[in-house]
Amino acid sequence: MNIAIAPNSFKGTLSAVQAAACIERGLKKAMPDLVTIKIPMADGGDGTLRAIVAATGGRTVKCPVSDPLGRKIPSVFGLTGDGRTAVIEMALASGLALLRPGERNPLLTSSRGTGELIRAALDQQVREVVLGLGGSATNDGGTGAARALGVKFLDARNRELADHGGALTRLARIELAGLDARVKDTILSVACDVDNPLCGPRGAARVYGPQKGATPAMVRQLEAGLKRLAAVIERDFGVRVADLPGAGAAGGLGAGLVGLLGARRRPGADLVAQAIGLESRLAGCALVITGEGRLDGQTAFGKAPAGVAKVARRLGIPVIAICGSLGPDAGRVRALGMAAFFSAIEEPMPESDLPRRGPGMLERCAEQVGRLLTLGHQLPC
Repeated sequence: MNIAIAPNSFKGTLSAVQAAACIERGLKKAMPDLVTIKIPMADGGDGTLRAIVAATGGRTVKCPVSDPLGRKIPSVFGLTGDGRTAVIEMALASGLALLRPGERNPLLTSSRGTGELIRAALDQQVREVVLGLGGSATNDGGTGAARALGVKFLDARNRELADHGGALTRLARIELAGLDARVKDTILSVACDVDNPLCGPRGAARVYGPQKGATPAMVRQLEAGLKRLAAVIERDFGVRVADLPGAGAAGGLGAGLVGLLGARRRPGADLVAQAIGLESRLAGCALVITGEGRLDGQTAFGKAPAGVAKVARRLGIPVIAICGSLGPDAGRVRALGMAAFFSAIEEPMPESDLPRRGPGMLERCAEQVGRLLTLGHQLPC
């Protein structure tokens, strides 16, 4: 039996590569002669760069960038094996993990470093830039990234605004004359696994602002700034981003990329599946095993296991999910074609224990799944 192992990362515990290896080891304890193919997955968040680069035989390129507070740090972006596509994870330049807890303030942070990665990718003469959103420290509507590519944001007195989310309430005009000309000749694809709009109760400021250190007063200011940005973009460029699904991702970076740079938003799992050639790699497999850290009702809405199940279903291949834990409405994934799902957690434990104990539990759960598969061949028809 040939089995494809295509998990997402188990956030905070295992990368997708590590998760696939754990599952493989467990399965082979029960089925020593099993033939497997490991296909680490992602859905636009953590691990997207690694998954696409590994699957295409590509490479990473080092690049110094500005962190969310403007300090120079080392970062990387990926190039696919054919050199035609660059892969960027915005969290590697503008991510919350780059700041100490006391530094987190979305009124003061900028996505400029993400724009610097895009500019460096353009220097490689790529045809497409794939940008994974997620894990941001910013709430500037992507204005910092746009600045790095030559866009100017001006107040009513024609002065450039400060480079952070807190200044957007004073935005009067956006000037695109200095935009890097290469942007128009390059496909910019935004990989996103959320559908939050830019503004409103489910918008960038109200939902994600507090996670980035925003107080209620800061949230109100950030919301006002994003509304102002959306209004100016619509007025001057005819692009409505305020309620665009996914525009609120990464502190509104999705809105800025679509409204100012002409980016196209695509479901992250679908984009990654296409980039790594998932359909052709699954062909000939009898079973696909996917997974992620927590499987719940949200998994069905564009997470990596849903993307895997979508492709496998098209090929008529059954899918099993092995996950860290199960949450509310996990049963929704059955509508995607998942035959069964399993939790690897063996007993209640603090999250701090998961990095140490998680790999072993995942391996043991995969072994039990393997024993069930072996038993299936022994049962009478």
